[in-house]
Amino acid sequence: MGSKKLQNDISITINEQGPYKYERGISLEEISKDFQHNVKYLIVAALVDNELKELKYTLDEDCEVKFIDLCSSIGSRIYQRSLAFVFIRACLEIFSSCKVSVEHSISKGLYCEVHYKRPINAEDVERIQQRMQEIIEEDVVFEKSRIPLDEAKDIFRDYGQMGKVRLLKYREKPYINIYQCGWLKNYFYGYMVPSTGYLKDFKLHYYAPGVVLQFPRFEDQGQVPDFQEHPKLFKVFRESEKWGEILEIDYVASLNDLIVTQKEGEFIRIAEALHEKKIAKIADSITENIKEKRVVLIAGPSSSGKTTFAQRLMIQLKVNGIKPIAISLDDYFVDRENTPLDEEGQYDFESLYAIDLKLFNRDLERILSGEEVEIPTFNFHTGKREYRGHKIQIQADQPIILEGIHALNDQLTAAISKNNKFKIYISALTQLNVDEHNRIPTTDTRLVRRIVRDSKFRSNDAETTLAMWSSVRRGEEKNIFPFQEEADTMFNSALFYELSLLKKYAEPLLRQVHNTSTYYSEAKRLLKFLNYFISLENEEDIPKTSILREFIGGSSFHKEEKKED
Repeated sequence: MGSKKLQNDISITINEQGPYKYERGISLEEISKDFQHNVKYLIVAALVDNELKELKYTLDEDCEVKFIDLCSSIGSRIYQRSLAFVFIRACLEIFSSCKVSVEHSISKGLYCEVHYKRPINAEDVERIQQRMQEIIEEDVVFEKSRIPLDEAKDIFRDYGQMGKVRLLKYREKPYINIYQCGWLKNYFYGYMVPSTGYLKDFKLHYYAPGVVLQFPRFEDQGQVPDFQEHPKLFKVFRESEKWGEILEIDYVASLNDLIVTQKEGEFIRIAEALHEKKIAKIADSITENIKEKRVVLIAGPSSSGKTTFAQRLMIQLKVNGIKPIAISLDDYFVDRENTPLDEEGQYDFESLYAIDLKLFNRDLERILSGEEVEIPTFNFHTGKREYRGHKIQIQADQPIILEGIHALNDQLTAAISKNNKFKIYISALTQLNVDEHNRIPTTDTRLVRRIVRDSKFRSNDAETTLAMWSSVRRGEEKNIFPFQEEADTMFNSALFYELSLLKKYAEPLLRQVHNTSTYYSEAKRLLKFLNYFISLENEEDIPKTSILREFIGGSSFHKEEKKED
């Protein structure tokens, strides 16, 4: 008996401790119950020998397990994906034959719309929340099954989810994995929690004409954040929806259709023209207010295309007869030994106080008063500021353009009145979604951009970029996003076709991430995500001034390609 018992046991290293003995065939969920009390946040998945697995996964041989909790980027995605499924089911049960679309991220949540015979209201949202709570209390299992594509198409056709039906024709595998929650079947690109009982923390907020679904965020230490309105950002998303209507693009399948039929040329030209028209309008606004708003401030998160945008804006200003002067904030870095340190004792170059604010504001005041001022140049090799005879003197109708992560923070330009500033926020706010219920996070678009650019211009492999990304994101949460609503105008640098273009550059880089790497599961996730897109091989229609040239090369602004953080 002892020998038989031993054969049925497997040895598992858990969270780098152990090994522990468990019976062969045990599920990760069962094991997680033994370790949940040692973890501050809810366990929602695990890495088994560095492969991401759902908690329903069973173990049949010796392995290494690392549990993933809610307070991680992977865990947060699993939680919100599962919660979205419950939300969709609750809506369908309350509003018969309605259509639910998961649109985009807003106000630290997911903005969704319920398309019904009448607009929903605040009372409707309360009913949805109540039904969601009931489904969660019932602890309904998310059942996963593998079915043939034709059967999946029939299911989604019956639900009226034609975005999914059309996307499946581009799927290479003859099957698809779907989930079922009670009576409802659905497809999501990514894993789920085992059952609805895991989803106890959430909030719904009525945000006409839709609803914001809020969930615990790892950026907020696993808490559901308070709702904050972002009307300017929301307006940009709504504008992007109108652009989608102009281009007749709703989901990835529409884009794939264009590429397969080789009709993408006109589509690309229209998308780029929309960008140029928006930049021209921003230049017109600056020109109209040139006497009061002399300082143009441009900020945005990493890989939003700030550098190319600033160059194109300067061209449009020159078209209006304005001669802008650009000042680099990098040249006002304090000497390296005086740079603030971060929590890990490393130089924090993203800190506002890495800039000599006193000197910068003094020079800015003098320049705006018409004085000739010698501007410093920061020597990145020596870590010192130097004066090399670079002098600036401007006329009363010349604006100063400043681009950087702190540009919207009034502390940067404290000596200048708010009335003298024109603030621009730029980000790649993805307009395209995979289908009705699977959105494309803005963060993923920027990450793919950065992986491609870092490889091409900074000799960084994908693993290096992935390793830096969490630090970059923390800096954005601290230094950029809190100030985005301060902007006078916003520019959406995303282009509908860009992921189809970036795919051929990003995929080989992501495949180089070894299966032993800490970032293997993230690389694998991005590869699966990019697999939804048909690759755009022809680049002839992409202008040399396109935002995307900053990442793939061939830009008219070549010298600036290597500057952006």
